[in-house]
Amino acid sequence: METRTNVLFLFLLIITILLNTTKKIQARQHKNPSSSSSSFFVLALTKSSVSLPTPISQPQERIKKPLESSLDVVVMEPLREVIDGYLITLNIGTPPQAVQVYMDTGSDLTWVPCGNLSFDCIDCYGLKNNNLKSSSIFSPLHSSSSFRASCASSFCVEVHSSDNPFDPCAIAGCSVSMLLKSTCLRPCPSFAYTYGEGGLVSGILTRDILKARTREVPRFSFGCVASTYREPIGIAGFGRGILSLPSQLGFVEKGFSHCFLPFKFVNNPNISSPLILGASALSVNLTDSLQFTPMLNTPMYPNSYYIGLESVTIGTNITPTQVPLTLRQFDSQGNGGMLIDSGTTYTHLPVPFYSQLLTVLQSIITYPRATETESRTGFDLCYKVPCPNNNLISLENDVKMVFPSITFNFLNNATLLLHQGNSFYAMSAPSDDSVVKCLLFQNMEDGDYGPAGIFGSFQQQNVKVVYDLEKERIGFQAMDCVLEATSHGLNQGS
Repeated sequence: METRTNVLFLFLLIITILLNTTKKIQARQHKNPSSSSSSFFVLALTKSSVSLPTPISQPQERIKKPLESSLDVVVMEPLREVIDGYLITLNIGTPPQAVQVYMDTGSDLTWVPCGNLSFDCIDCYGLKNNNLKSSSIFSPLHSSSSFRASCASSFCVEVHSSDNPFDPCAIAGCSVSMLLKSTCLRPCPSFAYTYGEGGLVSGILTRDILKARTREVPRFSFGCVASTYREPIGIAGFGRGILSLPSQLGFVEKGFSHCFLPFKFVNNPNISSPLILGASALSVNLTDSLQFTPMLNTPMYPNSYYIGLESVTIGTNITPTQVPLTLRQFDSQGNGGMLIDSGTTYTHLPVPFYSQLLTVLQSIITYPRATETESRTGFDLCYKVPCPNNNLISLENDVKMVFPSITFNFLNNATLLLHQGNSFYAMSAPSDDSVVKCLLFQNMEDGDYGPAGIFGSFQQQNVKVVYDLEKERIGFQAMDCVLEATSHGLNQGS
């Protein structure tokens, strides 16, 4: 009778666990200016047919803390700019396979499109399987060092968002005896990982060799994903969790920095944005010129980077526009704060503050509105600006043809004056001696849950951003990122 009771208990436990799906709510949005939002719905995903060797890791694996001396090693990686983000190249496997993925500070998991014949990408902005370059897909069967992660791995527990380390092995079918003795070596069960705006990936947790420029991770954990919804390209998670790329490289106790090139360098093969991981990103000579604001910690998303926004200054206004408290503190459930996220293209602000910001700008700007462009792109404030001789470069250098400046005032008196190209941007080439420029901010939908606002990658262009994880602060310094790229040897056209 006791044996039957135990079996029944285990059966009910497994059924209960299977009803729970891994869920990572991240404010990740890659929206092009001409795209329109659509309703959220979930589609059934094709199960991965990729076959990998069974785990060779030992049960109850623990993450090894990197040696202090190893933290002095510097990794500098180039970031290639595309229309909706910045790509980093990962060299995975034996022999190495180069896979380009988005750099995303708003999530932890690193995953790559994975398959032997095809990669199933559903509703991915018109990007079909046959349009994906073969170099964008990782094939585990062509790597002699690939194997599936164990269900007892700490990484498996993390990817399944479980507080109970026994859950993944229970789902995998391990007996209670094996759970108690930590002797189950079954593979980590398939996972589902969701992003903001409905993005969804489904895959298996895989271990393989990752080779960076100056170091190697022999058993790097990443998602081998064969089916996605609205996620056409893999992602390198740069959050603070154990699954993130900086964490597995051993830099989570130090930090990293990046300097995003302006939008005009999209798809330019001759220049890349510098990404620096390690102590060099935090050297005294560099950080003295930065303005730092503290990271805010929330129990809801402990691995994300949150900062507090106090006010926004428009133009020469002496009195800055105050922002709601939700942009600099959390409620009792952990909602609020401003998420700094390289995986979200544009900065999002909550209503009604966003509406107030638009009202202030409209009262200052005298150019005629371009309402047709507003309807087509979804941006809320577009203007038709005179452009003599259709010379956009001359217009950008004309101090008389300017929009009001926008300054973000963060906690700890850290201020960041946005470059004008980071706020109002030309939607197309000039014609008939005029050009349409739009404010590339958006309102924060569903701002009552999760972050109250997002500081997107477009507004981080021509800004050196330093993530000081040791002191839990984020620094900003406006600069010419072309010069920064050149100083690191990443500008082949100079």
